[in-house]
Amino acid sequence: MILSNPKFAEHGETLAMKGLTLNCLGKKEEAYEFVRKGLRNDVKSHVCWHVYGLLQRSDKKYDEAIKCYRNALKLDKDNLQILRDLSLLQIQMRDLEGYRETRYQLLQLRPMQRASWIGYAIAYHLLKDYEIALKLLEEFRKTQQIPPNKIDYEYSELILYQNQVMREANLFQEAVDHIEAYEKQICDKLQVEESKGEVLLNLGRLKEAAEVYRELINRNPENWKYYENLEKALLPATVEERLKIYDDIGKRHPRALSPRRLTLNFITGNKFRDRVDKFLRINFSKGCPPLFTTLKKLYSSSEKASIIEELVIGYENSLKACGLFSTDDNDEREPPTTLLWVQYFLAQHFDRLGQWSVALDYINSAITSTPTLIELFYLKAKIYKHIGNLKEAPKWMDEAQSLDTADRFINSKCAKYMLRSNMIQEAEEMCSKFTREATPAIENLNEMQCMWFQTECAKAYQRMGKYGEALKKCHEIERHFFEITDDQFDFHTYCMRKMTLRAYVDLLRLEDVLRQHVFYFKAAQTAIRIYLKLHENPLMNESKEQEVNSENLSAKELKKVLSKQRRAQKKAKLEEERKHAERERQQKNQKKKRDEEEEETSGPKEELVPEKLERVENPLEEAIKFLTPLKSLAANNIHTHLLAFEIYFRKGKFLLMLQSVKRAFGIDSNNPWLHECLIRFSKSISDHSNLPEIVNKVLLHEMKSIFTNKDLESFNEDFLRNNSTSIQHLLSGAKMMYYLHKSRQEKAIAIATKLEDTLIDRNVQSLTRVLEALLDGSFGSCNTQYEEYRAACHKLFPFTPAFMLSANEQDCSSGQINHTAINHDVLCNEL
Repeated sequence: MILSNPKFAEHGETLAMKGLTLNCLGKKEEAYEFVRKGLRNDVKSHVCWHVYGLLQRSDKKYDEAIKCYRNALKLDKDNLQILRDLSLLQIQMRDLEGYRETRYQLLQLRPMQRASWIGYAIAYHLLKDYEIALKLLEEFRKTQQIPPNKIDYEYSELILYQNQVMREANLFQEAVDHIEAYEKQICDKLQVEESKGEVLLNLGRLKEAAEVYRELINRNPENWKYYENLEKALLPATVEERLKIYDDIGKRHPRALSPRRLTLNFITGNKFRDRVDKFLRINFSKGCPPLFTTLKKLYSSSEKASIIEELVIGYENSLKACGLFSTDDNDEREPPTTLLWVQYFLAQHFDRLGQWSVALDYINSAITSTPTLIELFYLKAKIYKHIGNLKEAPKWMDEAQSLDTADRFINSKCAKYMLRSNMIQEAEEMCSKFTREATPAIENLNEMQCMWFQTECAKAYQRMGKYGEALKKCHEIERHFFEITDDQFDFHTYCMRKMTLRAYVDLLRLEDVLRQHVFYFKAAQTAIRIYLKLHENPLMNESKEQEVNSENLSAKELKKVLSKQRRAQKKAKLEEERKHAERERQQKNQKKKRDEEEEETSGPKEELVPEKLERVENPLEEAIKFLTPLKSLAANNIHTHLLAFEIYFRKGKFLLMLQSVKRAFGIDSNNPWLHECLIRFSKSISDHSNLPEIVNKVLLHEMKSIFTNKDLESFNEDFLRNNSTSIQHLLSGAKMMYYLHKSRQEKAIAIATKLEDTLIDRNVQSLTRVLEALLDGSFGSCNTQYEEYRAACHKLFPFTPAFMLSANEQDCSSGQINHTAINHDVLCNEL
């Protein structure tokens, strides 16, 4: 109505407000048009600049929004709302210096508001200026009129936050005095005791610290961290003294598991035998399924593993003979279930040792006696997974799932095993039992940010050669991390209002390293590998592909092509029908969708179309987008730098290649993949004689420190000699031997296909890698050697389909996974 008046039709602030309203209605283009028009008509208005900043913020263009807010503040420097909005964006973007200045202005303008003091103190805390942060917090605390005998949650959180800042500043004496002074006013009594214990340990007041940790153990005798800190406080000098600590606690807490379990970590010999014997008997009698998981860490010692094996096999024999753990026992006979759990444990034991035929015998015996126990079928599936049989594993996991269809854990595990066997449709149907009705499971899982499913799905599509679908999953995961980063926006004001300050600081620190998470690393690694493959073998457009395929084809081949096209058309038609139904559903929920879009935190989303993703113009640039967060947040992972090398090697960026191999060399100089990269890099330098003189000088100087003046052949020979007991190292060295001299193929293959007993990593994973290398051209044409090696591997691992000729032939004929598509990460996951 205002704008319809000719006098005010060009009024800048009104135009801007109309744009803001249109933005709330989801009409972004019109909104920007009106806001920009309003800004042109009244460029001196802080309202116009503020509104423009709000639009930029709604589109997640935070840097642009900050510029707009700063322009608005130039025109109205004391505007509280603009300052608040600016401070939110500064903490979101981690502009801590700017955040501190803005919070200072807010404190000057509103010194009576709690958020003004807290925000300013947090700014100094995040900048690690602990002294000023503590002064501000103390000044604010003095203003709180809380009686000494009254407990107030928000005041309690303020005191605990103060104490956290003191501990981070290493002011341990002040921290312990502070927490003792205000202990009665703190709600979280557990945090009080834990903080006391930590501070007293750091002060060296060990006797007092020991008392604190004894009290904490009385409160929770299963917390391993308390025992660790109690040992630090008591400083036992001998094994006997350590044992006495745990035995005393065990007497006070006879039902506690931890005091008995933790002693097994540091005792050996007969003491270990006696104690683990008692520990095993109690848990077998009770029927404790996670017993093996509890003891799994002891298997790092071969002596302890042998003792456990001897004891448990003895239990089995005695239980079968007389129903007792030992024929010398005078106790009551054990129930039949005890033998079942002993066999279940032995199956896990031999699975851990890689003796899979024995493990299968035990689990089959257990299933025969009790065919209704889910854990037995779950373990059988796990054994087949470790064997590398990706067809049997999901079959038995499905059997476990069928025994309890309401168990979401087993349902998820079953779906995961199906994905590892490339059964994507079946996995989706399995997950649909727990997803929202009337919505495709894939969409609902994406909406719920179910990243374990999406990472496994991406790898499955990658193995199947459906790179577009795989990339779609990787990009969806990347969007999830963007959304999680963006979700913190609402907490900047909420946490200061509710005084959950410790949790707020923890949230900020988590968000700073969010992309260190394994889900992001897996998605990024998969995407980078696919983009590298697409760079080497770019996909053609469908029209061009059909033109090429139709030329010079026989009648039989042309018939196959036409049949394939008809199937594709039918599939496209079904997809179109599905999309049409989806559009109708979306129209019915239009209002709901609009509300969700307003709350959306990831900005305007571009639809992820698999066909477009796998036909990008510059795959290497797309790969770098996934690599960039890894270089800063996963710099300690050698694969980050080796993936970076692979990208820069293809881009011909020699200095960046040098940077990557040097960082990788600093993490693990003996890594087999790094060895391959070093030789390829060095040979590439020598092959490029036209490099700038200064670049060539730097490269040669830096490579000398790695190669120590050795030529490539000598460097490779030394690598093979120093790693003669590792299959993975021998494989990499053999690859490079053939890479440097094609005439040495026979010797290289002989080195790569060694299978002596002295090899330390003679497992399914390593042998599968060698098998892949013999097939992918790393050693040229070597079909005869491939078959000989496969047969030798089959003798070692008769249950692994990758080494079975008949299984391979069957896979090839059915068009499913063949040995060229076997992924060693899948075969040996969690080994």
